Amino acid sequence: MKKIIVPTDFSIQAENALRVAADIARENNGELFLLHQLDLPLHLANNASSNLPEAVFFMKLAKEKFDNLMKADFLEGVIIHGDVETGAAFSGIMDTVKRHKADLIVMGSHGAEGMRNLFIGSNAEKIVRNSEIPVLVVKDRKNRLDVNDFVFATDLDPNSTSALKEADKFARNTNCNLHLLYVNTPSNFLSTRAAEAKVKEYLKDVNVEPSEYVIYNDSSVEEGVFNYTKDVKGDIIGMATHGRRGISHFFNGSVSEDVVNHSSLPVITFRIK
Repeated sequence: MKKIIVPTDFSIQAENALRVAADIARENNGELFLLHQLDLPLHLANNASSNLPEAVFFMKLAKEKFDNLMKADFLEGVIIHGDVETGAAFSGIMDTVKRHKADLIVMGSHGAEGMRNLFIGSNAEKIVRNSEIPVLVVKDRKNRLDVNDFVFATDLDPNSTSALKEADKFARNTNCNLHLLYVNTPSNFLSTRAAEAKVKEYLKDVNVEPSEYVIYNDSSVEEGVFNYTKDVKGDIIGMATHGRRGISHFFNGSVSEDVVNHSSLPVITFRIK
């Protein structure tokens, strides 16, 4: 986590994400790339020459906000780069990731309802679903990302072990305990012996040793994720993504989206490769 991309729209939620990203950068001797994509109103974008004064006004206003944010006290001691760019947010963020060979995106959300909206046709949905690198979504304000216990929820699909390796790397970089969680539900029930065997097969040859692995019985996967995380006083939840097919395919139905929507804790996603 040496190069961290932080998109901002100057909202308090984006500031929350920036605070967390700054803390991660400090602890890993990393650097931040702060980005604001100025998506000009359609009439300006289509007729830039005839509406130049108005376009300049929007750019100047964004630059003032951006420059003030770059001077924030909580960024003291952090190497930070960035600028205001014009264009669509999604493509701009993805281009920035590639240009700087970044290894983490940190972005804010607007609470439970905000995340629900975020996951319906928004730029943030595209980022989570298409990003080749981990994406950390932060909701509530945190002065620092104080991670002691990291719950990585999995369906034990052998094809998802690349995401597990990335989760293990994140756990080591943040010096936290990695809890590997499999939720056993009535609709997809496994006996203790069968579930144990599946976990051992999943961990075979991946060179990952979680602090513990847990087979947790609950009425649904999402309830199991929340209840177990509460039991161990977890600080962050992790899940895998399948890229363009989205995180809803990782678990049955829309479990992953429900977890992200309703979790008050930070959630980090890892692309299955």
